Amino acid sequence: MLIGLDCAAPELVFDRWLDDLPNLKCLCRNGVHGPLRSCDPPITVPAWSVMMSSKSPGRLGVYGFRNRADHSYDRYLIANSLAIKEDRLWDILSRSGKRSIVIGVPGTYPPRSLNGLLIGDFLTPDTSCDYTHPPELKDEIARVVGEYVLDVRDFRSGNKNKILADIYEMTRKRFQLARHLLAKEDWDYFMMVEMGIDRIHHAFWDDMDPAHRFYEPGNKFENAIHDYYKEVDREIGELLAFADEGTDVLVVSDHGAKRMDGGICVNEWLMANGYLALAEKPASVTPLSKAKVDWSRTKAWGDGGYYARVFLNVAGREPEGTIAPSDYEKVRDELIIGLTTIPDEKGEEIGTRVFRPQELYKEVRGVAPDLMVYFGSLYWRSVGTVGGARIHTFENDTGPMGPTTRRMEFSCFGQREVGFQVDGELKGCGSPTLRQRSCNYLAYRFRKIWRARR
Repeated sequence: MLIGLDCAAPELVFDRWLDDLPNLKCLCRNGVHGPLRSCDPPITVPAWSVMMSSKSPGRLGVYGFRNRADHSYDRYLIANSLAIKEDRLWDILSRSGKRSIVIGVPGTYPPRSLNGLLIGDFLTPDTSCDYTHPPELKDEIARVVGEYVLDVRDFRSGNKNKILADIYEMTRKRFQLARHLLAKEDWDYFMMVEMGIDRIHHAFWDDMDPAHRFYEPGNKFENAIHDYYKEVDREIGELLAFADEGTDVLVVSDHGAKRMDGGICVNEWLMANGYLALAEKPASVTPLSKAKVDWSRTKAWGDGGYYARVFLNVAGREPEGTIAPSDYEKVRDELIIGLTTIPDEKGEEIGTRVFRPQELYKEVRGVAPDLMVYFGSLYWRSVGTVGGARIHTFENDTGPMGPTTRRMEFSCFGQREVGFQVDGELKGCGSPTLRQRSCNYLAYRFRKIWRARR
């Protein structure tokens, strides 16, 4: 049994609130736990697929939610299940006759067939789609929970009362459905991912964290995240009742969270330093995709997000490439130096790190960024818009400045780049042992202990 908590933060679970989380505390006290480094980039997509496939983002060819489809300037693809070409754990188990229940794991919509049941993830457009395997399972879901909540769609809207209510509704229905399926179905492997922790961090981190620039002491929502963690712990306790003496339980996360100090307008910096040219200056702040770029005078451009993906305009590779292949590494080196030294709004260093994909991955598939930039070690977001005429901003391009993702997360065995091992069942069915690497998550190993405590 594997329970996924997207974005669960080790500092909150281990350091601050463990005494308030009795079920996690029991697993932690009687099992094995600790932090481990996430994959690069440390975000939901691709981290869950990295965890479940034991393949790096480079091998998967997935570097975020949106990825370049080719070397044109405007074709992008959403990294849904069709982007994942490698086996994941339930695929291996299915071929060996083992039955799985998979609920809400990012990277599972549209659903693929497996030996068992699968309910799609938060990228499912809505419940009118065929988001389950088998397709008729969605009718059973409607009978059990009513309108199933795939995600809190407006978690960046700022309407905090509604966001909070929607998060609780989503979590209640997902765990209710999980208990229903565990009770009636035969299963060898169960996995669910709850997105509520990620969503509540986005919406309420600034209300909780005194170090956040927008924090106000004594605000109405100061305990919203703490109280929700307690609710998730209660739900986990009810789920563990379905784990018998022969069941191993892991509680895992793909990445954690920390405050966001601001945004670096990467394309504004590239323009200011002669790497990006516009044919026409926009009248207001505009996404780069809607601006008129003069590609004949452009050497590099960037995408916004938790980290910056910087692409070079290479002759013979991009349609209007300007960088000679022989100068490629020279330009990359220049950009690394320049991007690393961008200060905050006060001129202070922020500790930015810049990576070549080839430094991170043994194999690089798909259209990878030429550079991957963690502004301020991810305390600063990359903002991809143009037209603002400034490098620093405190409003990002997707909504309020809440938290950002973090690289140091949760792990089962506490060794760098070693994740969980699923030995017994896979060896028993003639499959090779699956070892998860390059993935960051919290895991609690559990056998018999929790039931004995009860």
